[in-house]
Amino acid sequence: MENYNQKKAKVAVVQAAPVIMDQAKTITKLESLAIKAAEAGAEIVVFPEAFIPAYPRGLSFKTKVGSRSKEGKEDWFRYWENSVQVPGKTTARLANLAKENNIYLVVGVIEKEVGAKRTLYCTVLYFTPEGKLAGKHQKLKPTGSERYIWGEGDGSTLTAIETPYGKLGGLICWENYMPLARAAIYAKGVKIYVAPTADSREEWQSTMRHIALEGRCFVLACNQFVTKAMYPSDLACYDELETEPDLMCRGGSAIIAPTGEYIAGPVYDQEEILYADLDLSLITKSSFDFDVNGHYSRPDVFQLIVNEKEQKNVKWQK
Repeated sequence: MENYNQKKAKVAVVQAAPVIMDQAKTITKLESLAIKAAEAGAEIVVFPEAFIPAYPRGLSFKTKVGSRSKEGKEDWFRYWENSVQVPGKTTARLANLAKENNIYLVVGVIEKEVGAKRTLYCTVLYFTPEGKLAGKHQKLKPTGSERYIWGEGDGSTLTAIETPYGKLGGLICWENYMPLARAAIYAKGVKIYVAPTADSREEWQSTMRHIALEGRCFVLACNQFVTKAMYPSDLACYDELETEPDLMCRGGSAIIAPTGEYIAGPVYDQEEILYADLDLSLITKSSFDFDVNGHYSRPDVFQLIVNEKEQKNVKWQK
């Protein structure tokens, strides 16, 4: 059911870097930035992909086809240790942050499984002003060498949460190039579409504007600003960064209207919080001439089947 009890929403997109490979210090920084955004009136605050504890750009963990190194395993273990168990103490702290500041908080994390499994996932977490972890989305397809370090999510985390401003949901980085994944998110009725990413190319902006137009939704595109000097020098694989540029990720965060026009950004080459007051009536107004789930959907010709069941490798029977 559509929720129209709010006509406007103030949103904040945080373009910043974590304290790389350090969960505790990153959360302290995140709290400071989220509080700053809330004090400025933001009701929805979005952080980038893999903000806790890092998007390990430039590192291969010294992995080659057919071999893994001792140094790479040491850095991966450090990465794993500083990643986030969901749910756990860290998610409880983030939920409390959302509650104390009366915000919807969206945070990109690296999620670690514990117990029978030890895999890492690139995940986005959604917290409500009531202090609840309302949902998560695990990246369906890690890109390129990301597959060395992250597992693949399944359809059970194609998440969209209810808010007073309409449904909030989205996809991570190059998932946004997957037409069927986008169709699944649109079909959930997402009105405020979050796109945490690590892609700072100019070409990425075309994708973000296209999604706003295609989905007739507001797009909150969020990236990090990272320099090589931010990396800890005691990484076992630090020498891999010698040939990397000083500017590792220049950003490109932006807020885009359902018409495809920029409301804020894109911003490059600095840490910054972008703000925008969203006129939610534009969502319906822009659907007059294109409605991806309505008069432009043609279900008599095209249909998409989505498997939202959690996939398990062992099923116990008694």
